[in-house]
Amino acid sequence: MDAPDPQGTSKQLRAISDELSGRFYERADVVRTLLVTLLAGQHSLVLGPPGTAKSELARELTGRIEGASYWEILLSKFTAPTRMFGPVDVAALARGEYRQIYDGRATTAHVAFIDEIFKCSTAALNETLGYLNERIYHPESGGAPIRCPLIGAITASNELPAGEDTAAIYDRLLVRIEVGYLADPSNFAALIRSAVGRPTAPARTTVELAALRHAVTEAVPAVDVPDGIVDAVCTLRAALRRKELIASDRRWRQAVGLLQASAYLDDRTAVAETDLSVLTHVLWDSPAERPTVEREVLQLVNPDAKEALDLADAIEELEAQLDAMAGQSREALSEWVITKAHHTLATAGKRLEKLRAEAAGAGRSTAAVDRVIGRQRAVRTRVLTEALGLDASMVQSQL
Repeated sequence: MDAPDPQGTSKQLRAISDELSGRFYERADVVRTLLVTLLAGQHSLVLGPPGTAKSELARELTGRIEGASYWEILLSKFTAPTRMFGPVDVAALARGEYRQIYDGRATTAHVAFIDEIFKCSTAALNETLGYLNERIYHPESGGAPIRCPLIGAITASNELPAGEDTAAIYDRLLVRIEVGYLADPSNFAALIRSAVGRPTAPARTTVELAALRHAVTEAVPAVDVPDGIVDAVCTLRAALRRKELIASDRRWRQAVGLLQASAYLDDRTAVAETDLSVLTHVLWDSPAERPTVEREVLQLVNPDAKEALDLADAIEELEAQLDAMAGQSREALSEWVITKAHHTLATAGKRLEKLRAEAAGAGRSTAAVDRVIGRQRAVRTRVLTEALGLDASMVQSQL
């Protein structure tokens, strides 16, 4: 049997990323990061409020792996380990034998989605840690541990862990991605229209399990990590330590695999500075730390992203002002738009487009700038629809 073609596999994965990014509004970075995490053989956490498509996105992504055994569960504090890893075989028990049925459970899964991961019961905690850490399960009846074929797990939660027990699980989830409700009113309008329209059959690229396994075990580890990237990681670590943001040595070491996976996904044989941007999802513990980490990472990657984040602060402040003016008269809102909001948003928009052009011309990643451009357009749409009463569809057609 011929070895899978690495370029063909990365091309398929990029196609999957593009298809899901088009289907799930404002989730392009989330989709790419989940794919990179899976390619690195690591686990991810999608953190956000209910109703943000966490489960749907995870199912759609994992469902694109042909031939893979998939397992999904919604945890609660009462979930027993046997429900996760294999129920007791009642027929065998009647014969005096204690045996578990593993088919269709975590024990046989190649990919997994674990919802409400931090509601893991105390009884299942140790087995879950062993499953995520070493990919092993210790049978209830004793005996040799079972090796599980898990490549990676996507987990989700509406909240951060509350106790020390579940904090141990949190520490094992290398990648942490925050999601929120749709910010751009035009995307929200498109979402509403999709609920009443007749859906068309979307493109559905898949990747074979064998090809994905080969990428995870052979192709990704073979990606070169130049000395310049090692120096950049050391510089980043020192910068974060000065701000009292400390990540464990284990987390830093595992992060190297993410850098290699990011390069592989883009069909490159060596890690580049642009791949460092994935570390914005790795090096924080609380969401309050994420903006600081993002700034330090992107400042290292390219100056365009750093300036874009500074512009993002001004845009966020403007949106906060809009929220504070809720209930005011249309005249007051119109005056605010004319004297403040329009100029700020227009200036930011022009500068962001210039930054994007400069980054693209220099061969640097435009991902961070693109995210801020999206925020600028979303806030502009909010201002025009909520303050001036314009129709969201008409505003979108002008962007």
